[in-house]
Amino acid sequence: MLRDKRLFLLDIDGTVCIGRRLISGTKEFLTAVKDCGGQFVFITNNSTRSIDDYILSFQELGIVTDYTNFITASFATVQYLKKNFYGKLIYVMGTKSLMRELKKNKIRVTTDCMDPDIDCVLISYDNQLTYEKIQDTCQILSTRQVDYLATNMDYVCPVEFGYVPDCGAICQMLEHAVKRKPLYMGKPGTAMVECALRLNHFPKEKALIVGDRLYTDILCGNRAGVDTALVLTGEATRADADQCEYGPDYIFQSIEELYSQWAK
Repeated sequence: MLRDKRLFLLDIDGTVCIGRRLISGTKEFLTAVKDCGGQFVFITNNSTRSIDDYILSFQELGIVTDYTNFITASFATVQYLKKNFYGKLIYVMGTKSLMRELKKNKIRVTTDCMDPDIDCVLISYDNQLTYEKIQDTCQILSTRQVDYLATNMDYVCPVEFGYVPDCGAICQMLEHAVKRKPLYMGKPGTAMVECALRLNHFPKEKALIVGDRLYTDILCGNRAGVDTALVLTGEATRADADQCEYGPDYIFQSIEELYSQWAK
């Protein structure tokens, strides 16, 4: 039952925030979760920010968080690279923040497409994207036998005025040119959910994934065997959910309605 949930695995963009604006009810809900002995963990596919960036961002919004409250697609990507590409050179088309996160974790990175030692290409959502970056990436993927990864498959990222293309859309654009698809690291893969359950010592029955996308958040929960709640403040609509074969267990207009139903 909804009121028995204690571990809330929350998407960020479109679920608790729109751009830099906090969605109504979020702060009250997170406070109530902690007050009842529960925990909230943000599992986000957004790889433009490090966990340090997120902690500062939420602090500015009046919400106190620490490292235990975040598992990001960047984190999942770092773990995969450490396991499979230790000591190898990764070409990155992404933000400076992602580059810092990778370097912090002792992963060798480059933005020089002519480096002969490149073993893997990594794509992320890039709000500093240029056509030169696109061309350089296409050159590597078209002329070399290298592995190809992407942090997340989201097609759009919500902002104050609507949406902008996200990592999945960038990869689709590249696919038309290079005829290759990447291996995606974030949701709907289950690595972040499994990590959150393991670190917080809650059974699946006590967990709830909350998000605004069907093909990432809700599908992730479906694959992980964790209940899901769709909020209608982001990408998906109720009509989308009704037509989806892996529909959510709950649908709420917003995090505020979820809070009111859970707190009953």
